[in-house]
This record gives sequence, structure tokens and C-alpha cells, in this order.
Amino acid sequence: MAASADISAWIMLFMGLYALSAAVGELRQPGSWAAMLEEFEQHEGLRFLAGLVVLALGAAIYLVNPWNPADWMSVAVTVMGAGLVLEGMVIFASGRAFLHIAAMLFGTINRLWAMGALVIGLVLACAALLRF
Repeated sequence: MAASADISAWIMLFMGLYALSAAVGELRQPGSWAAMLEEFEQHEGLRFLAGLVVLALGAAIYLVNPWNPADWMSVAVTVMGAGLVLEGMVIFASGRAFLHIAAMLFGTINRLWAMGALVIGLVLACAALLRF
């Protein structure tokens, strides 16, 4: 079990690894994010499931992460968790419109989004690894 001081770093590491792997997948198969969002936009069940998973993941991160205002990583992870909760709520409340906007953004600049996710993933993973 991780020490409470390391929980923020572990969460940030896994969020970084998630962003890295998603970015590599999009760069290897361009358009896969746009296709995924199109599927979510067209199917109510997938939209509901996506909202549920995002909200539950955000709530778990928010509740598990120790709050320490003096620690920037603790604050950043808590904000990420709260952001995921908000995103899940938006998907539930206005999923089709929200995902349509996201699909338009990913459809036009998907390579740029993937490169951004790659950089964010590297930054998160490196910051977390430097904490250990």
C-alpha cells in the first residue's frame, strides 16, 4: 500500500501513463479519437457509460487523494479529480451536444491534440517520478 504522501504522485503517474498511451494510440492510428467520439455521440448507452465511468473515476480520485494546500501535486490531483467529476456530470446533462463539440475539435486537429496529450503525459509522469 502506498504511503499517504505518495498517493498524489501515484495518481499523477497513472494519469500521465494514460495520457501517454492514448496519445501514442492516436498517433499510430490517426482518427481513432474522432471515431470513438462519433460512436459516443450516436449511442445513448455508450454516452451513459462514459459519463458514469468519468464521474466515478473523478470521485474516487477526489476522495482518495489527501488534501494538502502546501503541496502543489496534491492540489493539482484534487483539481483533476474535480474536473473529471464535472466532465461526467456534463456528459450526463448534455452528452450529445458536449460530445459533438469535442468531436468537431478532435476531427479538425486530432494530431495536434495527440501531441498535446503526449506532452502532458510526459510532464505528469516525470513530475510524479521525481516525487518518489
